[in-house]
Amino acid sequence: MDNTSIKSTPKDVFLHLFNIVTFYLSVIGFITLYIQYINVLFPDKLNYYFTAIAQGVRWSTSVLFISIIAYVITSWMLEKDLKQHKEKRNLKLRKWLIYFTLFISAVTIIIDLMTFVYNFLDGELTTRFGLKVLVVLLVAAAVFGYYMWDLKRTDAKTNIPRILAIVVLVVSFGSIIVGFFIIGTPADQRERRFDEQRVGDLQQVQSMIVDYWIQKEKLPEQLVDLEDSISGFVVPTDPATDQVYEYIIVDELAFELCAVFTRSNDDDVSSNFREEYFGPMMYNENWDHNSGRVCFSRTIDPELYKDSDGEMLRPKPVMMR
Repeated sequence: MDNTSIKSTPKDVFLHLFNIVTFYLSVIGFITLYIQYINVLFPDKLNYYFTAIAQGVRWSTSVLFISIIAYVITSWMLEKDLKQHKEKRNLKLRKWLIYFTLFISAVTIIIDLMTFVYNFLDGELTTRFGLKVLVVLLVAAAVFGYYMWDLKRTDAKTNIPRILAIVVLVVSFGSIIVGFFIIGTPADQRERRFDEQRVGDLQQVQSMIVDYWIQKEKLPEQLVDLEDSISGFVVPTDPATDQVYEYIIVDELAFELCAVFTRSNDDDVSSNFREEYFGPMMYNENWDHNSGRVCFSRTIDPELYKDSDGEMLRPKPVMMR
């Protein structure tokens, strides 16, 4: 049969395009996932944000999990069709997509290597640099090796595609499972977000207590005194139990804020590289906590809230129109 007369059917176009798109997504998800793992296992003190890394892991895991299944299924359908119609191996659409994939892969590799070299010259840790480059090169070698072999092979009955599909699924799902040991299970992530919300709530309440003291030169007797119908501030409650946070007055300038935490943040991978929160009365403060009930002691220093003339600073009044 004359190969030049082979025409692509709508089914061929759909399967080949869908297969190549899911392949791109799988590669992107796989590489991104391992780069985030490297960022966690080999943290850089100059650029380390565990929350952002965990979010990146969740996103790349989602992309990889869905796209790799779709890629394997469409690859199986294409392989089955090629066994029944050997002449379709010479479809122009198929060859164009394969060569385009090789081109995109080559460009992506070059850009990634340029980026990694830039980061290395910028002072990124050598181990991180080497591992990231290794991940990209291994994936690139696998992609080039498979598609070059696929272009040249003539035996349509080989079991190599089936074996490779099993290997790809095992490696991909194994990589996803590894993430549970590196950043925690979905349940761990939910507990961590609850504790982060508790810390954020206490920081907000603390800031409002300080503003209240500046205005009235005394601490509020209870947290409900902080609520303001004009500004719309409502005292936050525990995100999991809806219980009110504890507020204890120690003396006229000292107070404690207490909450019940699900886990100790010393158990987190990020415990040695804390994200700092900046804002009024927040800089360099200690918000580390164990699991269970934890109280944070705070003491207001009046000297910090005086102007150059020694007068107490007052918040600017809100102008009503």
